[in-house]
Amino acid sequence: MAGHDLSSQNTSRALERGRQLVRTAERVVVLTGAGISTDSGIPDFRGPQGIWTLNPKAERMFDIRHYIADPDVRRLSWQSRVAHPAWTAEPNPGHLALAHFERGGRLHALVTQNIDGLHQRAGNSADRVIEVHGTLHLAMCLDCGIRLPMTLVLERVRAGEEDPPCAVCGGILKSDTISFGQPLVAHVIERAMRAAAEADCLLAIGTSLQVYPIAAAVPAAKASGSALVIVNAQPTPFDDVADETIPGSISDVLPQLLC
Repeated sequence: MAGHDLSSQNTSRALERGRQLVRTAERVVVLTGAGISTDSGIPDFRGPQGIWTLNPKAERMFDIRHYIADPDVRRLSWQSRVAHPAWTAEPNPGHLALAHFERGGRLHALVTQNIDGLHQRAGNSADRVIEVHGTLHLAMCLDCGIRLPMTLVLERVRAGEEDPPCAVCGGILKSDTISFGQPLVAHVIERAMRAAAEADCLLAIGTSLQVYPIAAAVPAAKASGSALVIVNAQPTPFDDVADETIPGSISDVLPQLLC
């Protein structure tokens, strides 16, 4: 486990304390970020090996203004989608631990900032997963709003269409994910915040807790009396109000935390 040793006294105490907080909770709400999927081969954005850390220009593909205005950005985006590791990635032990935990009956909601669909692939039920940033598995038209399976559009890209238009109205297609400059879906955010306020234990996993409004789930949960357990390799802005913080590999920590 890079940088951390679960056998160390401090980490072992943190893990045991976190385990007790989860075990005594009746409504556990989980908030996941990119860190839970890195062990499945999907890089995060802001980490040391993150997409934007290694290639700051890649941010242009995630900005709706550039995406709409620049056909070159759209062409690069479609090539990036074709090559996205989500198509071949498998759920890792962290994802599987959360799916197993749901079967125990105490998972109130799983709020994810990820678009890779690995929680559902691992076995979490779709009605428990709240995808606040959308999903890569659907494409949508920015003009008429139609949604369709991403695989159908990627077939067109592989067949030679570099920037495939909407087959219904001719408009611009993109993944059904939230880009910079696009509004979040209000009812999805409201559902996530409501779930956080109903939690008696909020478990934040692999997220920097720097992206709002979803990072506000932490103070919303704390204000309602929820315990807060953070599992993340790097410090977060909410470590000082957490009941427990557990560093280290999520694939190693979660199976032990949720056993």
